[in-house]
Amino acid sequence: MVDVSPKAVTAREAVARGEVTMAPATLKLVAAGALPKGDVLAVARLAGIMAAKRTSDLIPLCHPLPLTHVDVELTPEPKESRVAIEARARVDAKTGVEMEALTAVAVAGLTLYDMCKAVDRGMTIGAVRLVRKTGGRSGTFVRAGER
Repeated sequence: MVDVSPKAVTAREAVARGEVTMAPATLKLVAAGALPKGDVLAVARLAGIMAAKRTSDLIPLCHPLPLTHVDVELTPEPKESRVAIEARARVDAKTGVEMEALTAVAVAGLTLYDMCKAVDRGMTIGAVRLVRKTGGRSGTFVRAGER
């Protein structure tokens, strides 16, 4: 692991996004809560939050962090036939929280796939990316073209 002991504790936040593209009929089932495994959006949201809390168990050399906030939003987008995923993670620590936000998005997407695969194996999980981070020595990062 990288030695972060000389660094100062600062408030840090990271926002990550991704998406799961699926057949229009699958998205209708997701939005209606009509899939056999239940409320896909609620379960994927919870899975993303739980994953953020376990990031250091999943990613070698990732520091365990005392997260102060994690939120995962899943938004059906019928025009694009996808579910957009956004995760926000916060911590007061010596190192950033980007991996936790990214992990939350990835696991929420995998959970969506798992819960919908019985009706649509052609789904695509994609565009997982960091869109914003604040805090720490490097300051603020905002990905070009993101809001």
